[in-house]
Amino acid sequence: MKIEEVRKEIDQIDEQLIKLLNERMRWVQKVGEIKRETKGSIYRPEREKWIVEKMISLSDGPLNASAIEAIFLEIFAAARNIELPERVAYLGPEGSFTHQAAESRFGAVSEYMTLPTIRSVFEAVETERARFGVIPIENNQEGIVYETVDLLSATDVNIAAELKIPVHFTLATEAENPAKIKRIYSKDIAFRQCRGFLNKYFEQHNPEEIQVESTSKAARLAAADPESAAICSEIAAKLFRLPVLFHNIEDNSNNRTRFIILSKDYENQPSGNDKTTIVAKLPKTDEAGSLAKFLQDFRKGNINLTKIESRPYKGSEDFNFWFFIEFLGYYKDENFQKILKKHGDYIKVLGSYVRNA
Repeated sequence: MKIEEVRKEIDQIDEQLIKLLNERMRWVQKVGEIKRETKGSIYRPEREKWIVEKMISLSDGPLNASAIEAIFLEIFAAARNIELPERVAYLGPEGSFTHQAAESRFGAVSEYMTLPTIRSVFEAVETERARFGVIPIENNQEGIVYETVDLLSATDVNIAAELKIPVHFTLATEAENPAKIKRIYSKDIAFRQCRGFLNKYFEQHNPEEIQVESTSKAARLAAADPESAAICSEIAAKLFRLPVLFHNIEDNSNNRTRFIILSKDYENQPSGNDKTTIVAKLPKTDEAGSLAKFLQDFRKGNINLTKIESRPYKGSEDFNFWFFIEFLGYYKDENFQKILKKHGDYIKVLGSYVRNA
């Protein structure tokens, strides 16, 4: 079979695909009309997860699960913008890993607000200047982002979803080989996480390491400096049209960051595979056994706690703490409702959402 004949078959399939996609979007428009009448939410991560899993189970061809998910996430993003365009705020700058996380869920066609701080993302969502906000909450190598946790406790914002993405750094440069690189720009954490690579590839001439406030800025600076390189994300290198010399230069290939999607007055439907986040501000936490008694109720209810972090009461004269807690299950499940009935005055539910394992 000749390549021209193969391409002709592909062209015919593409024509069918565009007809089917437009047909899907016409039904999406009807869904949008219903949701506007009922004030329903456009973003339904539990349904999107169900659709992706169904499509993966139906696939009998060369497309793997990751490819199917990527294709359908972009379809979902286009559909949401047809239903009702919604602005998404994220912790910048443009080209950051948070930008990558936002696009992975809301697609390239969404309207984005790039904001300079985690607090400013919370404020955008709380004041409804943005429908959703995307921020980091923890890295499996560096730990929890305490500013995010503290603001979840202090603001009137909910968690609509979580997502985890691998953190892969690239060495991007106009130089043809490492020997021609005299300067490397990056953020302090990126230098730390790529130290093994740097020691191996730059052992002979030790280029100057210049710390900047973001890996995106590093890419921008390196794009204007042909004798330099940037340790940055692939999306940042692409944004500033900076060639990538080496991919995946991080020392730990299991490096992942977990992000949360914020929204105001948001409630997911149960999916059967949920996680719930709460804040517990217990009375008299300095009394022996007060926390243990509270946690014992979770054990009795057969609720699996996945995280507990203590945080200080800011401004308190004593050493008192409140607790950031995550557990498996939906907040309306009977076993948690018993705990809520008993300790409701001390618990703030931040959201139940599809668990992104």
